[in-house]
Amino acid sequence: MFSLAGRVAIVTGAAGLLGRQHCDALLGAGATVVAADIDQDGCETVAAELCSRRPASCSERRVDITDGASVTALLDSVIRRFDRLDILVNNAAIDDVFKDAGPDPAGFEAYPLARWQRLLDVNLTGTFLCCQIIGSEMARRGRGCIINIASTYGVVAPDQSIYRKPDGAQSFYKSAAYPVTKSAVIALTRYLAAYWGPKCVRVNCLSPGGVENGQPDFFIENYTARTPMGRMARPSDFKGALVFLASDSANYVTGANLIVDGGWTTC
Repeated sequence: MFSLAGRVAIVTGAAGLLGRQHCDALLGAGATVVAADIDQDGCETVAAELCSRRPASCSERRVDITDGASVTALLDSVIRRFDRLDILVNNAAIDDVFKDAGPDPAGFEAYPLARWQRLLDVNLTGTFLCCQIIGSEMARRGRGCIINIASTYGVVAPDQSIYRKPDGAQSFYKSAAYPVTKSAVIALTRYLAAYWGPKCVRVNCLSPGGVENGQPDFFIENYTARTPMGRMARPSDFKGALVFLASDSANYVTGANLIVDGGWTTC
């Protein structure tokens, strides 16, 4: 029931830390994977890595998810090549990167409007366009699975204290933009699950917890201390959840938000 053999999947943001893992998980379950990203070189690298394991099982395509014409071109290329599309993973997103630097706190009061708009354009409008354009084709065909990658910060507010250094100084605050866009993605998921349920298109969310990725030691310690499982996520920790949502094992699952966070949102 977890096999994805014979199915075709698109993963946006495929060149990113988790995008590569999502591609690998779907490929490992038997799917043919189209790695899509605005980073053409990154797409090619991911596709080459995956095809070295299963030749002709992965292809790449540059896409700008904020441009409807670009998303349409991605869909058209997949349909021309495979004559089917079963799975869409809306993973592409941007975030304010935590850096242990800066003399002044970058708090809400001074957050740039242009940066707020950019996160809305990519994280929310980009997900909307991919769902609208690619999901519409799934609905027309009467089958499909969409998995929107949200976040624990779409469920609970950021804990700003984890960015505080041992001496009490703080040079970074998580912005409002990322949680707002991710909570909206969860709402969009529920809307589409109800809207496309009669068309046999399942729409779910996967909400990852924080992933260890070279952050300062104090941040990792703060995050770990707040997490019941006592560690940050590894990039590979979401593979099983993704395959479950994409597979026939989740045939009666739609409108759900599967949180994989080591217990972060429980306390």
